[in-house]
Amino acid sequence: MDMQGKVAVVTGGASGLGRATVKRLVAGGMKCAIFDMNEEKGNALVADLGDNVIFQKVNVADEESVQAGVDAAMAAFGAIHVNCNFAGIGNAVRTMGKNGPFPLDAFKMVVDVNLVGTFNTLRLCAEQMAKNEPFTKDGGRGCIVNTASVAAYEGQIGQAAYSASKGGVVGMTLPIARDLAVLGIRVNTIVPGLIATPLMMGGAEELTPEIWEFLKPLGEQVLYPKRLGDPDEIAHMAQFLVENDYVNGECLRMDGGIRMQPK
Repeated sequence: MDMQGKVAVVTGGASGLGRATVKRLVAGGMKCAIFDMNEEKGNALVADLGDNVIFQKVNVADEESVQAGVDAAMAAFGAIHVNCNFAGIGNAVRTMGKNGPFPLDAFKMVVDVNLVGTFNTLRLCAEQMAKNEPFTKDGGRGCIVNTASVAAYEGQIGQAAYSASKGGVVGMTLPIARDLAVLGIRVNTIVPGLIATPLMMGGAEELTPEIWEFLKPLGEQVLYPKRLGDPDEIAHMAQFLVENDYVNGECLRMDGGIRMQPK
């Protein structure tokens, strides 16, 4: 896909992996609709990037909220060609702990945002992609890039909800790619390892020397290179998946070769 002039919906686009992807896609000539709950960060990114970006406060787990965001993207830009899903949350709760069993509401909340929210967004974006005139020689109409985690394969102690949600994203990648193939819509999933995101860094957007000193033991667990991944490295993969029309139905690990231990 030639990115020039295309339109992307990016969930979780106000910070972390989503923010890095929005910046990279806009630099490549795309227009972006940011779906996020953080109005301050979303509006700041719009102010930074200009008229090719809009922000919509969207709860990805809510059908009406996502539909309103999709409608706003269509009104602003007239089409949707790409959907990158980065919105996600996590918690650390043992299945049976000192305070009793894992609260079911806390389990459901993670699954609702990470798994249901991903599917909710991509299905409504795919509805609009299906209306596009083919823009590749193979009849391509769109591209979806989801985000899972190495926890989908090697979930650690306390990650039952997070691993289940991300495992669900991995598991639905190929079936959705098969569902949407007839429409010329590709579907792939990035599977990140330890990345320097605000979730990892206590809310900070940049990996400062002070934060790195604290997180260095984590980085040293990576096979090579022995560091945390940079959000732009994930964004670079998202760009690759948008541009390369022969990658479809894949879940690609980006983790420096790490294999997570129980804790």
